[in-house]
Amino acid sequence: MNTKKLINVIFDNAKTLIGALIIAILIRSLFFQPFYIPSSSMEPTLLVGDRIFVSKYTYGYSKHSFPFSPNVTNKRFFSKLPQRGDLVVFKTPADNRTDYIKRLIGIPGDTIQFVNGNILINDKKILRKQIKNKEIIRCGNFLLETNTFIETLPNGVQHLVSYKKKGTLQNSKKFNVPKDHFFLLGDNRDCSKDSRYLDSVGYVNTINLVGEAKIIFFSNDTKISSLMKFWNINKSFRLDRFLKKL
Repeated sequence: MNTKKLINVIFDNAKTLIGALIIAILIRSLFFQPFYIPSSSMEPTLLVGDRIFVSKYTYGYSKHSFPFSPNVTNKRFFSKLPQRGDLVVFKTPADNRTDYIKRLIGIPGDTIQFVNGNILINDKKILRKQIKNKEIIRCGNFLLETNTFIETLPNGVQHLVSYKKKGTLQNSKKFNVPKDHFFLLGDNRDCSKDSRYLDSVGYVNTINLVGEAKIIFFSNDTKISSLMKFWNINKSFRLDRFLKKL
C-alpha cells in the first residue's frame, strides 16, 4: 500500500470514529445517559451495583447536560419542572461536578420540616405506612437495622423509604425552599447526604438538574462478585432488577 492510500485509509477511519463519537455524545447529552449506583443512600429503591438510564430531556437542558459541564450559559432551555417523587440526578451545588441521585420532596415555595421523625410539607405530615420491620440495609461499610415504609407525597406519588427506629434527624427547623430550587432526600433516610445538609448539598438549583432516572438496565451484587470476575456473574446478577422501571 502506497503512502497516499495509507493516508486515505487513516483519514476515513478517523472520520468514522469522530462521527461515532459525536453521535454518542449527542445521545448521552440529549436523550439518555447511563449511571452507576455506588452507594446505599437510595435503598431500598436503588441498590449498590444498579446501573440506570437517566432521561436527559425530561427537565430540559443546561450546561450540566453536557460532558464536563461547559460554562457557556447559566440558562435552562426547554425547561420543565420536576414533580414531587421524581428520582432526580443532579450536580451537587458544592462543586457543580459530582452527580447525586435523590428523590424530590420539596418544590419552590415549600416549607419542609422534620417533627418527631415525620416529614411535614407546608405544615402537613406526609402519610407513611410501615410494611416491613427489622430490614438490614447497608450504610457504607456498616449495616443498619431499619423499618420499611410506603410514603405518600401530597401529589399522590408513593415510594419506599427506610428509617431506623430512632433516626438521625428527628426534629429540625423549617427548610424554606427558594425560588428555582428544590429539596431532595435519599430514600435511605439515615444514610444519605442530601438537602438536609445545607453546607454540603442544600437546596438544588434548577440549573443543576441533569435528568430523571427511568429504568434499571442491569444490576450486579458487588458483595458477591465484581464485573471483573465475569465467571461469577451468574451468582451476582440480580435478574429481578433487569429492565426494572423506576
